Amino acid sequence: MRAGAVLIGPAGVGKTTLARSAADRLGAEFPRVDWLFATASRQTVPFAAFEPLWDVPETGTSTTVLRAALESLGDGRLLVVDDAHLLDPMSAALICQLALSRSARLLITATLGDAPVPAEIAALWRDGLVARIDLKPPGHDDARLMTQIKEFAEALPAPAHRILELLTVSDPLSRADAEALTDLDAVEAALRSGAVVVEGDELRPAHPLFLDAIRDALGGPDLRRLRTTMVAQISRGSVGVVGRLRLAALALDSDRPLPVPDTCAAASDALRLGDLELSERLGRAALGKTPDLGARLTVGYSLAWQGRGREADAVLAEIDPAALTEDELMAWALPTAANQFWMLSEPERATAFLRATRSKVTSPAARVTLDALSATFTMNAGSLGKATELADAVLASPDADDTAVGWAASAAALSSARMGRFTDVDALAERALAAGQPGLLRFTSGLGQTTALLMTGRPEEALELALRITDFAQRRQPARAIGEVLVADVLIATGELSRAVSLLREAATTLAPTGYSWGPLAWMLLAQALGRLDQTVDAGKALSRAESRHGLKSMLFAPELALARAWTTAARHDTHGAVAAAREAVKAAERGGQRAVALRVALDGARLGDARALDTLSRLAADVDCAFGRAALAEAGSPA
Repeated sequence: MRAGAVLIGPAGVGKTTLARSAADRLGAEFPRVDWLFATASRQTVPFAAFEPLWDVPETGTSTTVLRAALESLGDGRLLVVDDAHLLDPMSAALICQLALSRSARLLITATLGDAPVPAEIAALWRDGLVARIDLKPPGHDDARLMTQIKEFAEALPAPAHRILELLTVSDPLSRADAEALTDLDAVEAALRSGAVVVEGDELRPAHPLFLDAIRDALGGPDLRRLRTTMVAQISRGSVGVVGRLRLAALALDSDRPLPVPDTCAAASDALRLGDLELSERLGRAALGKTPDLGARLTVGYSLAWQGRGREADAVLAEIDPAALTEDELMAWALPTAANQFWMLSEPERATAFLRATRSKVTSPAARVTLDALSATFTMNAGSLGKATELADAVLASPDADDTAVGWAASAAALSSARMGRFTDVDALAERALAAGQPGLLRFTSGLGQTTALLMTGRPEEALELALRITDFAQRRQPARAIGEVLVADVLIATGELSRAVSLLREAATTLAPTGYSWGPLAWMLLAQALGRLDQTVDAGKALSRAESRHGLKSMLFAPELALARAWTTAARHDTHGAVAAAREAVKAAERGGQRAVALRVALDGARLGDARALDTLSRLAADVDCAFGRAALAEAGSPA
């Protein structure tokens, strides 16, 4: 069953009128009917479209906030989303989640023009989640319509025109604010002229193109003056997370900057809600006024999570650690070390920095947190036994805060899965998730869970989980690309090679400029899949890129790299070389204590023609008793 329908057509063809008629006719079938109006002026503010319906929590990451929104709004209501092409990314992600969960019915209008439609919204009709209805009325002419709109706007009385000018920077606009900025007569004139309509207690343009016409006629200085006027008005009554972010975003391009603490707080909110670009802009605006530590850390995180490691390092390097308190030192050291390890591809420097920082702190909580990050570094470097010891100590410590638990539990979940301790994985992953893991660590524990599901004979559940984690990543990068690597790993294990390749090509390219260890893994998996498909040239290119990007930070995936060599070599019809590489994959896994991975890659050795593969599988399957091992033995032992 589809989650609803989308009406697509040029601006001004009557999509909203048709949607309103449909909602009126269908409304009695639903517990409630709500409207969302997406606007250009609020497109850069996370969850702005949902502000009238739902209050964003004051705490929690984007993932936990999305889950809270789904619980609140996914009650079977009919949700009408007008001008969905103008949705902010987080609102678009929430609409996508409501569609995927079928917890609300959707009636959407959208215009396909020069500006890109949010990927989450385009995915609704591309993936068949909603029915697409294209409206193409005969005789419609965009140019002629725009000319008529401009003539109408030019002929408006000055008071009505002023209301539309205000709406160009804040759409919708409360009637109270409109009257305060003009007067009652101006609002009445705008309503009488047909320039605006009232929705509840808010004014909106009566036609979606009115604001385009007004904005085109205004210059940059005029728009800046309008924003300055608007900031002065709405700063008196701005409430809630979205309201504060809307005010802060508006103030960025005005002559009335907010107080630095307010801008810093808004930057931090944007960061936790996953809007890295807005967070960076707000944080830099604060830093332009004062060398605030919190703002500098926020900018550092936003840059690092966008994969801009060198810029993040430069921002964080401006801090003098000798002038910091211990709490401040910790707040600075964690993003600095993580950025060095992954984004700058300097794991040795990061490890030494972490060790030096630990020697400077005295509180048990600080040391435990540093140990948690060290556990993650150690896991990525391929020392799973040591990583597990560190993580276990952190998780057993009464001094571990949520950050420490997030790092340690996610590392322990993935380490346990690759070591063959499958029964431990889910509890560790759930503990990591409950801690509100920082950054992208949910994918680390997610890979642990999908690995355990594959090895225990539940591939359908593994794919379902991988897709669910990826869907919660929205279409934002680089999170989306990392999620697609997670999905592709499951697809390769289940033999859906072509589907995996289509995901990995884009994901590997997206992750290439970043320092995430998922980047080398993407190239490794791509080389494997292409090699198995006998696409020799492309497999070789992918393998070359995997090898050039592989290092200590991705040593965890050394078995996958050796297996990529095996399948690439096999595609060149070099059976001897392929078998040798497959055996090296098993050895690499066993050297790192990755018993489950050794078992998984040993099956590939059998498929590549290794005469000793059955013995290897027998030995490994006896060590790691699981459904995958039994199935692998049956396959390897069956007649060719």
